[in-house]
Amino acid sequence: MPVNNPPAPLRPAHPHGATLAQLADLVGVPAAALNGQAGAVRVGGVSLDSRTILPGDLYLALPGAKAHGAQFAAAAIAAGAAAILTDDAGARLLGGAPGVPVLTVADPRAVTGAVAAAVYARPDGARALELFAVTGTNGKTTTTYFLNSLLQALGRATGLIGTIEILAGGQAVPSKLTTPESTDVHGLLALMAEKGLDAASMEVSSHALAFGRVDAVEFSVAGFTNLTQDHLDLHGGMEGYYSTKAALFTPAHTRHAVITVDDAWGRRMAAEASVPTTTLATAQPQPEGAPATDSLGTPADALADWQVRSVRRDGVGSRFGLHGPRGAVLTVRTGLPGDFNVANAALALLMVATELLAQAAAASSAVGQGDEARQVVLDRLQHVLDTADPFTIEVPGRMQLVGTAPVAVVDFAHNPDALERALDAVRPEAEGAKLIAVFGATGERDATKRPIMGAVVARGADVVIITDDDPHDEDPAAIRADVLAGAREANDREGLGRVVEESGDRAAAITRAVELAGPEDVILVAGRGHEVYQEVMGVNISLDDRVELRTALAARGFPLTNASTIESSTDD
Repeated sequence: MPVNNPPAPLRPAHPHGATLAQLADLVGVPAAALNGQAGAVRVGGVSLDSRTILPGDLYLALPGAKAHGAQFAAAAIAAGAAAILTDDAGARLLGGAPGVPVLTVADPRAVTGAVAAAVYARPDGARALELFAVTGTNGKTTTTYFLNSLLQALGRATGLIGTIEILAGGQAVPSKLTTPESTDVHGLLALMAEKGLDAASMEVSSHALAFGRVDAVEFSVAGFTNLTQDHLDLHGGMEGYYSTKAALFTPAHTRHAVITVDDAWGRRMAAEASVPTTTLATAQPQPEGAPATDSLGTPADALADWQVRSVRRDGVGSRFGLHGPRGAVLTVRTGLPGDFNVANAALALLMVATELLAQAAAASSAVGQGDEARQVVLDRLQHVLDTADPFTIEVPGRMQLVGTAPVAVVDFAHNPDALERALDAVRPEAEGAKLIAVFGATGERDATKRPIMGAVVARGADVVIITDDDPHDEDPAAIRADVLAGAREANDREGLGRVVEESGDRAAAITRAVELAGPEDVILVAGRGHEVYQEVMGVNISLDDRVELRTALAARGFPLTNASTIESSTDD
């Protein structure tokens, strides 16, 4: 079982730091409030978790959903906190004399990013990291891994912050949030700079934007994948969801944008972005040759600067051309299955190209060699694509192949659009072969998508086994009932003839899928991907879909992929 205490924060060993007077000025607290010499106190770190406070830190006592951070101030002070920043309610909880200086502001979360950025600022003259942000509903994780791989192939020392793990050079730490809190983000970026890294890629979720987790972070390039129904419990609807994502594509967060315009949301995002924007179309023509269109009938690539063309299968993956202005063409391969991975690879490539082209333009503008410098960048990228194959990598829990006959895949797809794409990507080609899908819906999240997900899987799979995902504190049977209702309604109304089963035990559901499969079939276990614990009523139960699937396949004597690709331990 995991312990309750969080790991030690990832932060630089020798932070730049800031004085309390500098921080007070930054957040608008009068110097007189610091009482004498307190302004000279130097803060070396910052945290909003009292359990990760180190001596000399500033403790951010923020209001939370269940408790106020000021309630844990005594523990922070005992750990060595040099000062506290909080709101009026927190100051009242602290009382008159907590023993350390207290900065009181109206909205401490609103200044958290700026405070962390000041404490972890780079020394004057230090080279800035190239920072790449990826947002959207689906594809963020794979795109950041593709970015990381391509940057490494170009000779960059890289870091990564995302759903699966945090990589700071050779240091890897499992993630708890898609995007960490802003205090941790700035500490991580400072650590990466201290380690001499050149670039970093980061998933930026809508929660991160809504809660200020990337405040005061300036990205070199921000990329957009797509927008489909998810997280509506937080945002109230698609309009709120869109507006939250759109905040990334402003000068407050990024210098350049690369936006996929395969649907109306992407085209709107590109039109409303307030930074220099490059557009990307990845949707392919329909079989009859008509251009792909959105619900308004607008061709997806009508206004795109770069377009994906000539996609063809290459093993389980694809090859394609990325066509750009002035006749530019890059030939690309990805070893991962599905059109969505073509889109992910194209976005990663174009984000890196955008940054390299911006650097080349800045360096060559004075001598009038812009076109020549542009071609040098494109030639360099093509050479790396040809020699390093950077988009043929394994991304944990993303279209991860566990068995070969039957083909057995674990994927993170956990919303209607992602499920539909995953099912399309693994559909068997052999006549009579079945596609067997195991999935469930998460508790305490957008409940409106549950029956939609059930209907999507009923339309896309021959055998549907509905089980639990992470119920959290919600009744698992009620969640399954919502999903089952959608699957059965679609099955009956559309005459699909699917087999629909229910199992409240996810491991048993995976075993059942293998029992029903023959060597020619395909099994897709969707929803949890890389996750190794299932949360049920506040208890984390060890459960790795890849391990369960591997075990069930082995019991039937089915061939497996290399065991080294499976995370077979949940001890860490």
